[in-house]
Amino acid sequence: MSLIKSISGIRGTIGGAADDGLNPIAVTRFTAAYASFIKESTATQRPLIVVGRDARMSGEVVRRIVTGTLMSMGCDVVDIDLATTPTTEMAVTGLKAQGGIIITASHNPKHWNALKLLGAHGEFLNDEEGKKVLKLAEQEAFYFSSVDELGTIRYEDYLEKHCQAILALEEVDVEAIRAAKFRVAFDSINSVGGIAVPYLLNLLGVDTIYPLFDTPNGDFAHNPEPLPKHLEELSETIRRYQATVGFSVDPDVDRLAIMDEKGEPFGEEYTLVAVADYLLQYHGGGNTVSNLSSTRALRDITEQKGWGTYAAAAVGEVNVVAKMYETQALIGGEGNGGVIFPKLHAGRDALVGIALFLTYLAKKQISVSALRKEYPAYYMSKQRAALPEGTDVKQLFVRIADRFASDHPNTIDGVKIDFPSSWVHMRASNTEPIVRIYTEARTEEEANALAQKFCAIVAEMLA
Repeated sequence: MSLIKSISGIRGTIGGAADDGLNPIAVTRFTAAYASFIKESTATQRPLIVVGRDARMSGEVVRRIVTGTLMSMGCDVVDIDLATTPTTEMAVTGLKAQGGIIITASHNPKHWNALKLLGAHGEFLNDEEGKKVLKLAEQEAFYFSSVDELGTIRYEDYLEKHCQAILALEEVDVEAIRAAKFRVAFDSINSVGGIAVPYLLNLLGVDTIYPLFDTPNGDFAHNPEPLPKHLEELSETIRRYQATVGFSVDPDVDRLAIMDEKGEPFGEEYTLVAVADYLLQYHGGGNTVSNLSSTRALRDITEQKGWGTYAAAAVGEVNVVAKMYETQALIGGEGNGGVIFPKLHAGRDALVGIALFLTYLAKKQISVSALRKEYPAYYMSKQRAALPEGTDVKQLFVRIADRFASDHPNTIDGVKIDFPSSWVHMRASNTEPIVRIYTEARTEEEANALAQKFCAIVAEMLA
């Protein structure tokens, strides 16, 4: 059994001994620490906390422990129950809460669960804030309330407000989508997407929908990460019913993968590229942001017509959001299908991604495959190198950066080296004793060759 603590929250496997895994003791300790942090950081003795969850099997158990612990810490709770991560984020700001807890392990298998922590702006805690929560949990520096000071709980469904906010965006054209008479297939992995995606599609005027794995029971029908190799059933459904487009979301609906009318992957790296392309055209320009491990295509479309400036952030949603604020970005996100449109809220949101993508497709009046051909063709290779126990990873990256100093490496998150037609990004994993080595080039062969070259360099330096 596993339990992983990080600044973004706590996640682990369900079951096991009292000192292992994401068990009720760990959930209580961490929730109490978070409640203490919120009280202290907001100077609020009776904070309001929003709690939402994805549909995984352990969610109901964890939810009861979380809400009960928050109440025992003197917090008032709004339980929105089955809800996407972006819905929970929007509920925090919409209800003027002091914080929120999302019970989801994102794309991890069904035997995992996690607590993801939000501040008053509906955004994930930053590094400093996360470390304070971890310290409080480790020291058990929290105090439970007396019977006269216990918190209250109320229940609310926030999906409608989330979706209505999407429809209210000037960039979303419901009439154009309705007139296009799209035929949409979707795979929601038997989680909350089975509730949220068809609800949004109906509001957008999509009448012909082919749902796949839309029962929110948490019994994931396949690996829940929305990668092409896991989406064979969606591809088959698209071809069988001659759908216009296919969408796949992860269990908490903050990542969006797209398939074209042939059942071929659009490429998760290009979800953000297509949405950004539309918004840049709509607004006549703007700045964009993605993380260092995302495709260069976003930079290309941002700069090629003088539309704006592209900036890269360290990996992690909180880092991307911080860079977006810094550069006043119009749009940003991550190459894993994460679209962040700050005009709506500053978090990855597959639902707004669907609405913007369908609007763009309707306005262009072309097929999904034709749209994909308009973007630069890049190919990625994702490799890893094991780290021997005791390895000084920071020193390893310093040596690599020194070796390639003439290429002006970026060292804000590991080492990224940009070459004229390719790049390599090496960074330490937050969860495993490995170095992730990602490359991108104009051909698959070049990307793989570059990855193997740097795998060998890392091995050489480790030796």
